[in-house]
Amino acid sequence: MRDAIPIGMGYYAVSFSLGIIAGTLGIPALMGFTSSLFTRASAGEYGAYTLIAAHATCLEVIGMGIVTNLRYLLMSTALTQKFERRTPLWKRMLAGCCMTDEVFGISIAYPGRMPASYPIGATMLSGTMWAAGTASGILAGDILPAHVVSALSVALYGMFIAIIIPPARKNRVVAVTVAASFALSGLCSVAPWVSQLSGGMRTILLTVMIAAVAAFVKPIEQDPETDEQL
Repeated sequence: MRDAIPIGMGYYAVSFSLGIIAGTLGIPALMGFTSSLFTRASAGEYGAYTLIAAHATCLEVIGMGIVTNLRYLLMSTALTQKFERRTPLWKRMLAGCCMTDEVFGISIAYPGRMPASYPIGATMLSGTMWAAGTASGILAGDILPAHVVSALSVALYGMFIAIIIPPARKNRVVAVTVAASFALSGLCSVAPWVSQLSGGMRTILLTVMIAAVAAFVKPIEQDPETDEQL
């Protein structure tokens, strides 16, 4: 759990901003705490909250969660060779459910074979702080002045921008993909037939289609000698 302390501190700060937004959408604190405890994904939770506020169907919320968090399937699969050899299947599955970007990072860096209790323990601490941050943000939104809540609600969008700008500046394909997603999202909101779909369904379809086209047109090149990404 010691390695998860800095992760948990960062989680609390980010999820607090998520909680502010969730509060403005009418999400109660208990619901925010519970959903964050089991989801632990800023983009996935934000998408789910906006869909819930828009009275989307359960299938749309589930679809959004699957699309935005699909990378964790690859991460948990990559860790299968990292566990101690006698780790039972149920512990491996539980550890897979604990996967986040940060927990994956410290798990990969673990020297030698890793006990399943390592990612599970890290998630117990960091996940609780993530959930507590979301609930705190929702409760703070009911106390703080409206102009402060409005200012804090921008913080999460700033985090998303900070995620996409650095790789977009280094990689033209990423920049074009990001620009295309913005343009197509706006176009689909006014285009005939497509605009009749719910916002959640449009987001899911665009995410899958744009990612698939980008991967097909410009796949990530690898060094044939080292098998590493170039």
